[in-house]
Amino acid sequence: MSGSEEKKLNSLHEEDSLYKAQGGKAAYQISPTYGQNTLYKVNPVHDAWERALAAESICQDILTSARNQLYLNMRFMDCALSALFFQGDMGIHPVGTDGTVLYYQPEELMEQFRRSQEKVNRIYLHSLLHCIFLHCFPEKDEEGNPVVDVQYWNLACDITVENIIDGLYLKCVHQPASMVKRQALQLILEEGKVMTAQRIYRRLQTLHLPENKMQELRREFTQDDHGKWYENHPNSPQMSQRKKNWDDIRNRMQTEMETFSKEAGEGGETLVDQLRAQNQNRYDYKEFLRKFSVLKEEMKVDMDTFDYIFYNYGMNLYGNMPLIEPLETKEERKVEDFVIVIDTSMSCKGELVQKFLEETYSVLSESESFFRRIHVHILQCDEKIQSDVVIENAMQLKEYMSHFTVKGGGGTDFRPAFAYVEQLMRAKKFTKLRGLIYFTDGYGIYPAKMPPYETAFVFMKEDYQDIDVPPWAIKLILDTKALERERTAEHYEY
Repeated sequence: MSGSEEKKLNSLHEEDSLYKAQGGKAAYQISPTYGQNTLYKVNPVHDAWERALAAESICQDILTSARNQLYLNMRFMDCALSALFFQGDMGIHPVGTDGTVLYYQPEELMEQFRRSQEKVNRIYLHSLLHCIFLHCFPEKDEEGNPVVDVQYWNLACDITVENIIDGLYLKCVHQPASMVKRQALQLILEEGKVMTAQRIYRRLQTLHLPENKMQELRREFTQDDHGKWYENHPNSPQMSQRKKNWDDIRNRMQTEMETFSKEAGEGGETLVDQLRAQNQNRYDYKEFLRKFSVLKEEMKVDMDTFDYIFYNYGMNLYGNMPLIEPLETKEERKVEDFVIVIDTSMSCKGELVQKFLEETYSVLSESESFFRRIHVHILQCDEKIQSDVVIENAMQLKEYMSHFTVKGGGGTDFRPAFAYVEQLMRAKKFTKLRGLIYFTDGYGIYPAKMPPYETAFVFMKEDYQDIDVPPWAIKLILDTKALERERTAEHYEY
């Protein structure tokens, strides 16, 4: 901020003190135009309006200055820094965001600036990181109520971004860490793991800290207001677009930091690790299964292209001669032959496998999802093939699920399943194998050769590590918490 702007801020502060001393009432002051001999009456409403406009202008300058300083030190964040608009809000303390606007309380923001420019820079970056890592879009139910414990989630998000900022070692946002803060990080963070907000959230829940300790942590880590996070409905088109925009920004940030690693600085490793963890593909399994389909022609009346107007006109005009006949066939997306392999090693939980099959059944049972006859091999495999069940319709899958038991329990080796499928292909057991889906925890030996069909490894998010999955395989991550919730609720979202 320039010297003139600082003078303006100081002048505004002095005027505020004078106005409060007058009790906020109308008063007579010396006219600046005509001197000591002329008094004029102050209009409190007009004066308050002018003060508000002046404060708005100053706050805009303060935030613009903070944004510029952050950009000069972190040019890889250019898109993120330009993604938020500034807007005053008397209900925010001192700033907060909904993923589109950075709201601020004018008086509180100016007070923070009077204390330290670095403090304002840090608050700005703190809120921005919440957007980048989608903290401001907490998971909600269909009615818009958060499914997370708000107190734990807010604190977990604050701890995450504060740990990232401390790891950047940037002078423009530097604040000495207190002993309480350092001890808290030692207690909460787990060595060797990327501590995302989700992981810290679960960690806080397991610690069962007393309320006075939680309050102490909030005083140390809280920088902004999270009230705007919980105001919008999760299924609104605006919310979906906001999340998509931040997904794009985050992916670009990771690319730029990995490409221009020197620019990120020596302390950028923590931020890069967080970006990689957040950018891991999280996929709705139902949607993925629907993509294992092809266009196929089936003998069926195509009512979508049937024009009733011409049909009825011909019947009325000629008695029994329609002018247009409905098409006899149409193209529909149908799932072809594919294989599901279930890792039955000791590390895979039976209830999660059951839920995985339920998700599969929900897609198979959808109208017009499959041909009248389907051909799905469900394999159970640990170090060897334990069972092979052929499913030819949705009812058979339902029956299989009702009597499902895990077979095996040894180590994990993916190669026997691929070798077995190769044998089935040589024996012409498939009309056309569309793909293979392997439900696993990821700890196993992968085949060295790429198979002649699409392959997806479905990992449990809770246990997932950054394993060296072959480049020819699709990598999906399922949220185990969401899977478990789905067993008792209809809501399911990522």
